[in-house]
Amino acid sequence: MAYQFRFGAADLLRCRFAISPRWETQEAVRVLARPYRQAYHLPWLSRIRSAAAGLDLRPLWLLMPRKGHNPDLLSPPPAGPSVTFAEELARVRAAAGDPEAAREDLRRALVCTPGAVDSEIGRRMLADPARAVEELADLYERAWEALIAPHWPRLRALLEADVLFHSRRLAAGGLEALFDGLHPDLRWHGPGQTLSVERPAHHHRELGGQGLLLMPSAFVWPEVVGGYDPPWQPTLVYPARGIGALWTAAAGPAPSALAGLLGRGRAEVLCALHEPASTTALAHRLGLAPSTVSAHLKALRAAGLLLPFRQGHQVLYERTPLGIALASGAGG
Repeated sequence: MAYQFRFGAADLLRCRFAISPRWETQEAVRVLARPYRQAYHLPWLSRIRSAAAGLDLRPLWLLMPRKGHNPDLLSPPPAGPSVTFAEELARVRAAAGDPEAAREDLRRALVCTPGAVDSEIGRRMLADPARAVEELADLYERAWEALIAPHWPRLRALLEADVLFHSRRLAAGGLEALFDGLHPDLRWHGPGQTLSVERPAHHHRELGGQGLLLMPSAFVWPEVVGGYDPPWQPTLVYPARGIGALWTAAAGPAPSALAGLLGRGRAEVLCALHEPASTTALAHRLGLAPSTVSAHLKALRAAGLLLPFRQGHQVLYERTPLGIALASGAGG
């Protein structure tokens, strides 16, 4: 049994990546109710425990069945590669304008959770779906502010680094190399131009020229999620690389030899770039002012130790081979 995406000629040219703060919020809420997803996130769970205790997440949990339909109207695929949470939430709120479609989408999810349709919360949702959408959007906004927003620079840096890594795999080896490295449950069948996601149910989706949207997620691990019914953009969500080190403390001081050569601040910035990152992400990681990090990056770039590149609206920095050699040699 599998979920299958069937590619046409146009779809092969329209695969793209995106990052969704709204999706991370949704999946963080799901992690709170799924112990098997929590192994990599124990430090985060400790940090948000008090904030999470102040949220009544039961309405969202009722719409998150272990198997079956999840409401597309609450999680529309992002419209661009680097949208804001506010932009995504506005699209969720827009679903209140079509109460009948909202009721059907909510009903399909509720029936997948035993007792949800007849619960007080479920009955209230179906009686006034437009109001339900607004209330669910408000709850997502509170969850964002409590669970994700304080940690978003760290999460975004991880997701951006994943997109960069897999974009290079795509450029070097094509779709087969890309899909081979995303998740063990994915299978690319070249002759049939079909991507299969191993899962209990069987579903077939013709991409129809829309291509496939690929989204890394810190909170979807250990699963890979494929879905969205027409007319939504076909989307595949997979676990981002590096989540094992996501919540670990920042690395210790740069080695003395490298600090003596470059200066302490520049050496620490160079050592912190174990994966590409923006000025803001580095500042958050190192506990420094963005202006200070920016000055260090400029000096390291002038010395031939870093290269900048643009990804969406952000500029990321990565080490050159010389920068890698210096940082690795100093660490040894």
